[in-house]
This record gives sequence, structure tokens and C-alpha cells, in this order.
Amino acid sequence: MHPMLNIAIRAVRKAGDHVAKSLEKPQGIEVSKKGNDVVTNIDHEAEAIIIDTILKSYPDHCIVGAESGTKEGRDKECQWIIDPVDGTNNFARGIPHYAISVALRMRGRTEVAAVYDPARNELFTATRGSGAQLNSQRIRASQPRNLAGTVLASSLPFTAKQHSESYAKIQQAMFVECDDMRLSGCTALDLCYLAAGRVDGVFKLSQKPWEMAAGELIAREAGAICTDFTGNTNYLTSGNIVAGNVRVVKPMLAKIREHGSEALKK
Repeated sequence: MHPMLNIAIRAVRKAGDHVAKSLEKPQGIEVSKKGNDVVTNIDHEAEAIIIDTILKSYPDHCIVGAESGTKEGRDKECQWIIDPVDGTNNFARGIPHYAISVALRMRGRTEVAAVYDPARNELFTATRGSGAQLNSQRIRASQPRNLAGTVLASSLPFTAKQHSESYAKIQQAMFVECDDMRLSGCTALDLCYLAAGRVDGVFKLSQKPWEMAAGELIAREAGAICTDFTGNTNYLTSGNIVAGNVRVVKPMLAKIREHGSEALKK
């Protein structure tokens, strides 16, 4: 196993245990607004646990945290991307569908990823070029021939409501052809569920890099492709992602081109 993946796993498990334990005393969870999103004191505590775990082994590495921002280290080639609780809205409301997400990028490429779902004790991992695993068992994305019969994971653009009308047209066009849709509220798990064949495609608007960084590597290592809304690979910057096998991604991109506004086709 990649030594840095070991650290990622240790970090997400420690943070996951802390997050799960906090639910035993829900009165201690403090929720506040963060722009169009929400954040809790548990997010901050979990992020501190992850950062401490990483820096004990790699004190010179850079870190990008969803809550604490960017911490520059002396080693500019190594950057950890952390989401201490992806799906905070679910977590804060007691819905057991959230995850701890950690990815390491080296020289601009994501090398290792770990996403931990403490509610189900499911650990999704990947190392670039070595496949994806769920609880140490190899996983593969599904291989449908087209959108017919597929289950797609999406979300409502609550952080980009200016695109809601155009996005609704895209979703409607896809819904007509697919079998069903899921709006789970956790992008990291949506991408991991794609990797495990639990859903067949993912399309999301206005996501943050830390919501996608680990999950997209896990999905790709399981055989999926990931693109932005233009069919390129700029999704970590644009925040717009389409993922699945090529026979699913192509018609999804076609729907986006046909029904999306010009502002969305970027």
C-alpha cells in the first residue's frame, strides 16, 4: 500500500470516529451559516484532527482544508485536499449520509484518495494506477450501454441558484431517459457509489474541489471517466462534473449542450 494512503486512511478514520461520536450528544453540535452552505463546530474539529495526523508524518506538505483554507508548506509539490464532513447538512440534521474525504495531489495529479463513511463503516480508497477499493475489496463502475435503465446521482444547485432554471431543464431531459435519480447531499459518496456500481452516473454543478478531489480519483480508478460540462477535465476548477462510463457521459454531455445556458457550458 502507498505509504501516503496509509496516512490518509488513518486521518479519515480518526476524524470519522470523532464525527460519529459527536452524534451521541447532538446538543453539542453548533450549526452556523457559511455563505450559502452550513458548517458546524464538528467540521472544524474533524479538520484539525486530519491536519494534525497528516503533519505528524509530512510536516512540510501543503494543505487545502474546506474550513481552514490553504496552509502553505515548504514542499510545494505535495498538497492534501480535505473535506472533514462532506454532507454537513445531512450530518447536522441527523441524516446518516456524510463522509470524511482526503486526497493527496502531487505535482498537480491526484495520487491517493480516501473517503470514509463512519455511519456504515465503509472506507473507499484509491491509488493512481492501482484501482479502487471498498473495505480493501476491489470495486468497478457499472457499464451500461446508454442512459436507459440507469440511476444517476445529482444535486440541486443551492450554491448557484442563478442557474436553477437551466439546470432544471438539464435534469428533466436526463430524467426522461434514465430509470431514476438520487439527490443524496454528499458528492464524495456519490462518486464513490459510482465507483462501486451503486449508481451509474453523476452530474453536479458548482462543487468545491474538496468535495470532488478524493471521490473523482476513486471513480476513475474504478473505470469511470470524469469531465466538466464541456467534456474536458477542468472539473476541479470549474466545479461542474459529469462522471460515468463513456456511454453514459456522452449522452449526459449532449443534454447539457442542448438544454444548458451559455453560462453553464463552461
